Amino acid sequence: MQQERSMKYINPLEFLNEEIIFSILDCLNDDPEAKKAFSLVCKSFHCIESLHRKKLKPLCMELISRTIKRYPNVKDVDFTNCPRVEDAELIAVSDAYKGTLTSIDVSKSRLFTHVGLSSLAVKCSGLAELDLSNATELTDLAAAAIAVAKNLEKLSLARCKLISDMGIGCIAVGCKKLRVVCLKWCLRIGDLGINLIALKCKEIQVLDLSFLQITEKCLPYILKLQHLKELILMGCPGIDDEGLFTLEQGCKSLEILDIANCQNISHVGLSSLTNGSDHLRQLSLSYGHSVTMDLAKSLQHFPYLRSIKLDGCQVTSSGMKSIAECCTFLEELSLCKCAGVTDEGLSAIVQKQNGLQKLDITCCHKITFAAIDNITKTCYAITSLRMESCSLVPGEAFQLIGERCHNLVELDVTDNKINDEGLKSIARSLKLSILKLGICLSITDSGLSYIGKSCSQLTELDLYRCMGITDISIAAIASGCPALEMINMAYCDKVTNSSLISLSICSRLKTIEIRGCPRVCSVGLAAIARGCRQLTVIDIKKCHNIDDTGMLPLAQYSQNLKQINLSYCSVTDVGLLSLASICNLQNMTILHVSGLTPNGLVAAVLACRGLRKVKIHTCFKATLPEALLLHMEARGCIFHWRNKAFQAEVDPKGWQLHLER
Repeated sequence: MQQERSMKYINPLEFLNEEIIFSILDCLNDDPEAKKAFSLVCKSFHCIESLHRKKLKPLCMELISRTIKRYPNVKDVDFTNCPRVEDAELIAVSDAYKGTLTSIDVSKSRLFTHVGLSSLAVKCSGLAELDLSNATELTDLAAAAIAVAKNLEKLSLARCKLISDMGIGCIAVGCKKLRVVCLKWCLRIGDLGINLIALKCKEIQVLDLSFLQITEKCLPYILKLQHLKELILMGCPGIDDEGLFTLEQGCKSLEILDIANCQNISHVGLSSLTNGSDHLRQLSLSYGHSVTMDLAKSLQHFPYLRSIKLDGCQVTSSGMKSIAECCTFLEELSLCKCAGVTDEGLSAIVQKQNGLQKLDITCCHKITFAAIDNITKTCYAITSLRMESCSLVPGEAFQLIGERCHNLVELDVTDNKINDEGLKSIARSLKLSILKLGICLSITDSGLSYIGKSCSQLTELDLYRCMGITDISIAAIASGCPALEMINMAYCDKVTNSSLISLSICSRLKTIEIRGCPRVCSVGLAAIARGCRQLTVIDIKKCHNIDDTGMLPLAQYSQNLKQINLSYCSVTDVGLLSLASICNLQNMTILHVSGLTPNGLVAAVLACRGLRKVKIHTCFKATLPEALLLHMEARGCIFHWRNKAFQAEVDPKGWQLHLER
């Protein structure tokens, strides 16, 4: 009898060995809440989860010492949620993970110096990835400290504006295994520093030199890198045709070249820069010289070219026809905001591009039905079509998209004349994941309901200012699109609480925008909070009927919330203070919240310890103590003061006038 009783209390989970449990935890890597629940099952699971965890992403620094003790085998430390990371924390990390650490990201942190970096470099011999982006106060001393990390393979110093050629020279000498280097906006680094990097770091595969004050003098050394695959020279005004003409040979291994915003490089300079780069696959010439016949002809030397980005360029008809002749195997073509794109030119290109998968013709105002007809007729494999504000395309053209493009994953028809028949046709695209319908005033519940019934893989839906949409079609979307992660219903003034209650079954929903929806109140918001536990961004600006009773469910259930806009809501000090229980909350916008007092604001921002940015009206500036502002700044929180006058709801007729123009 006693033996039978003891058998009843045997936990079968205890028979699982550590290896099996580790395999189970591997399946939960993308779901932190599931891992947390797993660790709470029993003491042994708590211990095993601690040993299994390889990545650490703390929300704040107050508990970092306890966190480090609990997780002894961490390889990847991500401090992007922590605006304040001082040397003491970096030293603690280097002491705890000297044998395991391979990657650390402090790109959104500050206050650390060369002292903390030196500790990491010296003690963590396996450190391979280091992201110091936005560390604007770091100097050459920090660069010298980094140079000790001899096994470093990936380094980002974007916007480290005080590091000079001397500092980058130290890194070049010490970190010879570098493969990926980002020096974007490092304004004190010139040709000398880049030459040293290229000479000493022979293994470099990716080099980002965007917006540097460099000239063609450093290019010969760069182009001799035998493993270089990606070179980014965006916004480098010192590089021009005259200097490039002196180059003898391009880089044979180069696959990706970005010279966007290089106004001084024409087809002549491009030919010199890419001479011998036969394996080039992606080329960005955005916001550069005009796309002429000569430029297009210079592309015929790249038989493997699959992607061309020409955003913002002046395009000629002859240039587009030449692209059609010279580049016949394109998979991606971006013509966003290109003046000069016509039906004739675009049709000439797409008729020879059966393998085209991504096409961006945003703001190409001259194209009509003819271009869409040719695109849909020949580009069978297209998965992404972006055509915002193509104002001359008639409604019937969108029916062709649905009839012929069955592989569509992304479709952006913002500010177009698409109607319900067009949506009915597009609903045939069963793989559709992203659909943007903002400012499409001709669509109603009838058309959108077809999307809800057929497009079960939809993850993002933008209905910004779709005035004909009501609760009926939102209910269809909620029931038919269980994978929905983002929905924008801003200024859909017919939407009510019923829509939010319907959407509350979408458990994966992360972003919801309902600004300017006057019929929504706290009841609907509470339903979203209870049902959508992964919510990270919410915009309820100008939802006047949302008050403190809506904030309390958010505080209780939306623990993943990072960003909220409460402007013009009826929230008071009590509601704002309740949000302090959300540990992840980083950004708040609270303009024209009449129920908020200076004392309530002070209490709330002090209690929300993870805050990094607060947008607030300037009328509060004189009422807040200077000591508070200094304290919040020291904590890593910045106040953005706005002097915006109180605005009533935007008149929808104004948008109709905008469309007619």
